[in-house]
Amino acid sequence: MSEEKQENSSAQRVLYGVVVSDKMDKTATVKIERRIRHGLYNKYIRRSTKIKVHDAENLAREGDLVSIRSCRPISRHKAFTLVEVVERATVLSAAS
Repeated sequence: MSEEKQENSSAQRVLYGVVVSDKMDKTATVKIERRIRHGLYNKYIRRSTKIKVHDAENLAREGDLVSIRSCRPISRHKAFTLVEVVERATVLSAAS
């Protein structure tokens, strides 16, 4: 009886968030927002988490909407990699 190794796609979570910092080399900080329901008042509250993401090509810029995926730990704080830049941030010119 041979058992085939099946790849578990749910192990790699894909999340969407906004880049809040791109000042580090090959690293970006992404803010993930989620909505949770308050237990007593049943109102929805926004909660956010900041995650450091491995960005090998330095593609992400501040304000971009990005897709990230979990991976093996790359460093002490990085366990996610950048999948793609979903939407670029609009650039406001200082001259206008």
